Amino acid sequence: MATPILRWCCPGRRWVFAGIGSVSRHGRGVPTGSTSSGKRGQSSVAQQPLITAQKPRKGEREWAAVVGLEIHAQIASNSKLFSGSQVDFAAPPNSLVSFFDASLPGTLPVLNRRCVEAAVMTGLALDCHINRRSLFDRKHYFYADLPAGYQITQQRLPIAVNGSLVYSVCVGKRQSQMVTKTAGVKQIQLEQDSGKSLHDSLRSQTLVDLNRAGVGLLEVVLEPDMSCGEEAAAAIRELQLILQALGTSQANMAEGQLRVDANISVHNPGEPLGVRTEVKNLNSARFLAKAIDYEIQRQINELENGGKILNETRSFDYKLGCTVPMRDKEGKQDYRFMPEPNLPPLLLYDSGSLPTGTDPQQVINIDQLREQLPELPRVTREKLVQQYGMLPEHSFALLNEVGLLEFFQNVIKETRAEPKKVTSWVLNTFLGFLKQQNLAVSESPVTPSALAELLDLLDRKAISSSAAKQVFQELWRSKGKTPAQIVAEKKLELMQDAEVLEQLCRSTLEAHPQVVTDVKKGNPRAINKLIGLVRRATLGRADPTVIKEVLERQLSS
Repeated sequence: MATPILRWCCPGRRWVFAGIGSVSRHGRGVPTGSTSSGKRGQSSVAQQPLITAQKPRKGEREWAAVVGLEIHAQIASNSKLFSGSQVDFAAPPNSLVSFFDASLPGTLPVLNRRCVEAAVMTGLALDCHINRRSLFDRKHYFYADLPAGYQITQQRLPIAVNGSLVYSVCVGKRQSQMVTKTAGVKQIQLEQDSGKSLHDSLRSQTLVDLNRAGVGLLEVVLEPDMSCGEEAAAAIRELQLILQALGTSQANMAEGQLRVDANISVHNPGEPLGVRTEVKNLNSARFLAKAIDYEIQRQINELENGGKILNETRSFDYKLGCTVPMRDKEGKQDYRFMPEPNLPPLLLYDSGSLPTGTDPQQVINIDQLREQLPELPRVTREKLVQQYGMLPEHSFALLNEVGLLEFFQNVIKETRAEPKKVTSWVLNTFLGFLKQQNLAVSESPVTPSALAELLDLLDRKAISSSAAKQVFQELWRSKGKTPAQIVAEKKLELMQDAEVLEQLCRSTLEAHPQVVTDVKKGNPRAINKLIGLVRRATLGRADPTVIKEVLERQLSS
């Protein structure tokens, strides 16, 4: 049978399958790789996807991909969901474990108010219906890092339901057009995190750290409204920004504060949905996109080759760039959900239903939390576009990097330069240096005041653009110096004496008659050569635009 090659014929909607070549189903050219995932890992044969943006040809089969997400966000709280133990990512192993976290007999859960408020605020920000009455359940399963043998969650009646997440994806050849999409939010629920199992392959043992056990999580379940990795990654980035703006979660994926499970299936348009697989514990937006696109490709390959898709859990091996099986879900696991007997129903109120004489510290007022909602990222981006006339994609770039928007706004406050020029310098030069050095905005050696002063020098034409870049490089290397000091030390100020510049231009023309002849014959590159010669004579201290004006005037006279 022909080897399958996948084409992405329109952003986020149709996957087109074509057969090219003639290779057997189990033929050569399919890289293999096996990985281990604790005790549950298995080997896997993986074929790399090939994705191109071509239109479907006659005879090619179309496939539609369906992607849903389950997101676990660690709540930004000083203590755990049901105990007073502190939450600290860098704490020594098993140093933040209470009797309740260790599930000692006789200990009881005490609900953390901060975690409830975080769940309500997140639900409001995602336009969810907040249930005035929600319930807690026990989800039973056995694993070493779950001491109680069950997890307290909200399966039957969660705290928030029926919302929406609006996000944008880049389309077009240059990825410069933004298309707005919406993913439904099925539910938001509170639940406990489990501990962490550390597998030591050298000693053939597994160590358990219970510091994370009992930490409060928000599980946000998105409806299967996405159809490719790019859409899923964009939705996660938007949710991450919302959580950070609300302060309900730091959502640092590198520290495991935001983890994603992706449910993926493919089918032919107009036919019933296919069997889905779940890819677990994806901890970066980039890996999420790669894992989803790979899994879509793998399922199409399998179906086209006459195979069938198993309802299974898989993990993503970022080194191999493929998904590998973890465990079979064909025999559905019975979690034996039951009501949590030690926690009463969680009751929430609004201003109209609040009982008279109630202590405000003993109840959660939904209307009060709604009034405390900050400006959401979508609104901030709209304001940036309207206020500064920037492109929508630039507003996304400013918000996607932690601290970059604040840096930009501080530069704007202190400089007379146009917002467009500030935007260009912040997103291209400044952000480029940060990426090159792998630094956060807070670690930058260049302050907003220093960049504002540099842009002022450039705006009043005290230095040229090339000199400004030299000054910026020096600012990056020499912390403490001001742009004006660097300009004076390096003698980078623009030449202000017009007569001297006139003489230098005249001397250059006289010394290079052949280039002058080329200019008069209409060679467009010849004038650039003359400009470069004059700039070299001025040691880069003359404005190229002014040099060109002087040269053109002298050539025409």
